Amino acid sequence: MITGSIVALVTPMYADGSVDWEALERLLDLHLEAGTAAIGAVGTTGESATLNVSEHCEVIKFCVEHTAGRMPVVAGTGANSTWEAIELTEAAAAAGAAACLLVTPYYNRPTQRGLYEHFKAVNDAVAVPQILYNVPGRTAVDMSNDTVIRLSELDNIVGIKDATGDLARGVDLIQRCGQSIAIYSGDDPTAMELMLAGGMGNISVTANVAPSLMAQLCALALAGERVKAEAINTRLAPLNKALFLESNPIPVKWALYQRGLIGEGIRLPLTTLDERYHAQVIDALDTAGV
Repeated sequence: MITGSIVALVTPMYADGSVDWEALERLLDLHLEAGTAAIGAVGTTGESATLNVSEHCEVIKFCVEHTAGRMPVVAGTGANSTWEAIELTEAAAAAGAAACLLVTPYYNRPTQRGLYEHFKAVNDAVAVPQILYNVPGRTAVDMSNDTVIRLSELDNIVGIKDATGDLARGVDLIQRCGQSIAIYSGDDPTAMELMLAGGMGNISVTANVAPSLMAQLCALALAGERVKAEAINTRLAPLNKALFLESNPIPVKWALYQRGLIGEGIRLPLTTLDERYHAQVIDALDTAGV
């Protein structure tokens, strides 16, 4: 069971949008040194929506090979086509990913029955640990807790990333199926409280730019050290907000660029951070001390 800070890693790119493999290697080394528990590769923050299948699989393979067993890799393999999700999950399993993260099918807006059958099909097709991912603010579909509980009974489903930001829903999941699957936060502002309530970790955007602080926060929250965890959470609060001033990963990629860790590259239809937000992101980085 993976616990702690799982970074939702950006995919570094050159100005032309091609993957910057040297920068990706630097980021992986940064997280190996910072105490990050696992790498979340090619999820939403990794711009999975605009990587082609070959690139998607190459990034997963690169992360697995470079970390070389020193840190687990959770590979984003979700899609709004069930067959594509199976194909990506098979490729990630073959590459050696420790687990796969499967987002709810976006745009086509399946019913709760359709969501169950979609994830069951992937579960039945690929023998690799699978983490569900519910982020209705981006997908236009919301998987109910009742559906999650049904899915938690399947052999390969081991967790869920709850990115609803609704703490009460996350706590309900912990109470109803937290013994059978791990409940992870996918919302940095509420992650501490979810972990204090029994969540197993945080799949974090903020960990890209504050890896050590997020690792410490998760460790303290998992240990029930509320006062110490709150001190770090207060430092990170402005950053958690600033990294969503525009659509993720626009702000976090710009923040990493400002810190000299990656270039400015990002793929259309996303664009670089609007100048009116620059000062706010820099202030938040300075407040956090990163």
